[in-house]
Amino acid sequence: MAEVKFLLSGDTSVTVEFGNEISPAINAQIRAFNIALEESRIPGITETVPTYRSLMVHYDPGIILYDDLVKELKGLMGQLSNIQIPPSDVLEIPVLYGGEAGPDLEFVAEHNKKTPEEVIKIHTSTEYLIYMLGFTPGFTYLGGMSEEIAAPRLKQPRVKIPAGSVGIAGSQTGVYPIDSPGGWQLIGKTPVRMYQPDRAEPILPKAGEYIKFHSITQAEFDAIAAQEAAGTYVCKRHPRKEGGQ
Repeated sequence: MAEVKFLLSGDTSVTVEFGNEISPAINAQIRAFNIALEESRIPGITETVPTYRSLMVHYDPGIILYDDLVKELKGLMGQLSNIQIPPSDVLEIPVLYGGEAGPDLEFVAEHNKKTPEEVIKIHTSTEYLIYMLGFTPGFTYLGGMSEEIAAPRLKQPRVKIPAGSVGIAGSQTGVYPIDSPGGWQLIGKTPVRMYQPDRAEPILPKAGEYIKFHSITQAEFDAIAAQEAAGTYVCKRHPRKEGGQ
């Protein structure tokens, strides 16, 4: 385990850095530390934000001072080996690939000397770990995509990408939760609303879960979209099997 660093991040937050690489092992340490922090109930902590390799801890300096907080945080490090991390869920995300829904699927296929069908097969064969959320509400930073379908970002980003678009940039893949600018290669679109502000839990995916994409037809897309509009669609979640896949 790399040396853990406690970094001052402005007047009201501390960044606890667990390493310099993106890996499931570091992610597990971050999750364990976050659980230990929740159980400790240290006064003054207002929010925690997990990232690829760190946990940002926001606090109220009127309740606890920086030096005192860091001392408390360091004291939790010895407890991590005793923390039971709950099994991760897998979130099933249906995707309509290609066509108007995925205008860059052909490019991704040609770039990797594969057929569109092969790209879809590879993209849907993996359970992707959600390392963190950011950029826009509900945007997932996923790990585990095969280099076989990696593709460069667009040279000229799009001004508006529709919510639900599934993209690839480098060796990353993800879903745009709201309409926004972006430069990822779009290979498909999901009718599932990853972010819906009037829901009890507005953001559907959670850091530490996994996402599994599966291919659907236009008719299936339309049916799910109608259920989403009516507020009756329930996205499938199930416990992840040990070893994945």
